[in-house]
Amino acid sequence: MKKDEYFYDYPDFNNVKEIVYDVVEKYPKNCAFIIKEKKENETNYKNITFKELKEQVNNLGTGFYNLGMADKRVAIISKNRYEWALSYITLLLGNMLAIPLDKGLTEIEIENSIIRSKADIIIFDNGMADVISNIKKNGKTQITDYICMEENSEYKNLYSIMESGKKARLEGNSEFENAEIDSEKVSVLCFTSGTSSTSKIVMLSQRNIAFDISAMHATEDFRDTDVNLAFLPLHHTFGSTGILYILSYGAATAFPDGLRYIAQNLKEYGVSVFIGVPLLIESMYKKIVKEIEKQGKTKVINIARKVTNIVPFMKRKIFKPIIDQLGGKLRLIISGAAGLDKEVWKAFNEMGIHVIQGYGLTEASPVVAAENKKYGKKGSIGFPLKGIEVKLIDQNSEGIGELATKGPNVMLGYYEDEEATNEAIKDGWLLTGDLAKIDNEGFIFITGRKKNVIVLKNGKNIYPEELEVLVNKLPLVKESMVFGMQKDDDLVLSVKVQYDEEYVKENYPNEDKKSIDNILWDKIKEINKTMPTYKYIKNLITTKDEFIKTTTAKIKRYEELKKIQHA
Repeated sequence: MKKDEYFYDYPDFNNVKEIVYDVVEKYPKNCAFIIKEKKENETNYKNITFKELKEQVNNLGTGFYNLGMADKRVAIISKNRYEWALSYITLLLGNMLAIPLDKGLTEIEIENSIIRSKADIIIFDNGMADVISNIKKNGKTQITDYICMEENSEYKNLYSIMESGKKARLEGNSEFENAEIDSEKVSVLCFTSGTSSTSKIVMLSQRNIAFDISAMHATEDFRDTDVNLAFLPLHHTFGSTGILYILSYGAATAFPDGLRYIAQNLKEYGVSVFIGVPLLIESMYKKIVKEIEKQGKTKVINIARKVTNIVPFMKRKIFKPIIDQLGGKLRLIISGAAGLDKEVWKAFNEMGIHVIQGYGLTEASPVVAAENKKYGKKGSIGFPLKGIEVKLIDQNSEGIGELATKGPNVMLGYYEDEEATNEAIKDGWLLTGDLAKIDNEGFIFITGRKKNVIVLKNGKNIYPEELEVLVNKLPLVKESMVFGMQKDDDLVLSVKVQYDEEYVKENYPNEDKKSIDNILWDKIKEINKTMPTYKYIKNLITTKDEFIKTTTAKIKRYEELKKIQHA
């Protein structure tokens, strides 16, 4: 593929207001958001059209302006829900500064995030009300206004503010609607989900975000008839930009009820596209495989996959029963945040559900590269998006180097951290910290994190992610982390494994932990035989407990290593 080969019109959006006004003009009656309302034993579904969304944004924004919120810093914290998206879009259309916060943090961490970002106002849901009340009582932040998304006797209410804004607009107040967007100024302060104890704060402009959305339009096959399930946490850039991306196509977004209800939600909303992390996508695949094995159809399915590679137009017809398990309409999965298992990528694509791997980071708003509707390669993250450059720095003999990227999507810098900004951005190039190689067709392959590389005394480099992929394929294993354990003056290659408890109960009901450890160790020794001797795993730690993770399901290696060292 030539890097200048793209498939669709390339809209050059400068800011989020342009995106919203453009889609409302094109698709006023399309559904933008699907809201589930539960009352006692009754469940109702409410569709918010793009025209209605614009009205609600203008009403809420006018209400915000009447509260003196113009130019203020506003934090948002809640589960994924329509009011989060509505608040975020409104803040951006009113030139206010949005600060998405992670609801999964501890109370102290949330308070610290508010203090570090110097937020003036916070918008939250009732699920966070107790935490917010405690933070308010502590009096350590500079928050002046507390706004709840639902009815709450202690706080201002989002919908009441919207009503007051609607009334003001009817009386001729158009200040919010007429607000001119400064596309280049800091519009979002986004905390990285790094594995260190203190995350950095990324400064993004609306131009950063709008450019990234525009660039994705050039290659990705999204449609105005699509329905997306917003599973990724919205405080994460992949989640919030994802919402805006889907919106920019005139497509609909629904919100999940939780991890356990994904299959149910895919069906009830008629989800056709799904943006997720590998852990979730791999989990979906494992359930499909389990059901196939239970029905004794493994051989038949494997033959069918080979047949459909010859007649690809038959894929969705032949694999309809499997697609029906995923709601019946799922046609496209976007995987990001970490590497997806190659077999999972291959299997879904062979069964008629197109899986696209992408790559990005918060500092790049976030998407840098992705496969597309025409070109993909197992294990690859595809090509840079239109208008975005990449290169490899300090390549070794294997052609592996640090991936650097350049383009209008690259952040303005880290908030109040000039030193970290200068370390991350060199001559306009953002150093990603990820190691990669590029093949002769231009496909990019991520090989691991630069900081995770295990360097042995003999000078050999080991990329733990490479070995984790092999260990994670073992049915006994739910997840694993490969690391170097210090011994004398060298490192011993080790692995910590979280067992798949369900698999253990079903297949080894009468075995004790020691026996199961021995069975797993034998399997790991089999993996060792396929590797050079310097890559042999020589130490095993097992656990039933979940690994410590970020909200995008990445293992916090630093925290896990501390835990291992103190065990």
